[in-house]
Amino acid sequence: MLKKLYKKQEEIINYLIVGILTTIVSLGSYYLFVCTFLNPKDAVQLQIANIISWICAVAFSYVTNRKFVFKSKNPNQIKEIASFLSSRILTLFMDMMIMFIGVTLFHINDKIAKIIVQVVVTVMNYILSKLFVFKKNA
Repeated sequence: MLKKLYKKQEEIINYLIVGILTTIVSLGSYYLFVCTFLNPKDAVQLQIANIISWICAVAFSYVTNRKFVFKSKNPNQIKEIASFLSSRILTLFMDMMIMFIGVTLFHINDKIAKIIVQVVVTVMNYILSKLFVFKKNA
């Protein structure tokens, strides 16, 4: 029964697993930076930590989404990477905006805000990946 369910919902389940792992990479690198040498109370340093953690997560996410989630065989990998990066840059701006509003303007704890952002961004990334990056007819 579980095997049948997995086969029916394989892409979503794999995306959730990869999404959790990507979130761990993102949060882990973010927390590492703000707990060692970057001050999240400084708006610029907050965004630097956010961007560096984004770079780590995007690199991990592209490889794992291509191979395990969408099982892309697109021979034009350069175009695929460009589409992937474009979609992730869009969600990076969402991430930065939500972090700025939540942490800098509303003084929400940066670690809690980052977890909230991860949920919003993960959903948006799936939609963009499914519709624009790893299209089956590509």
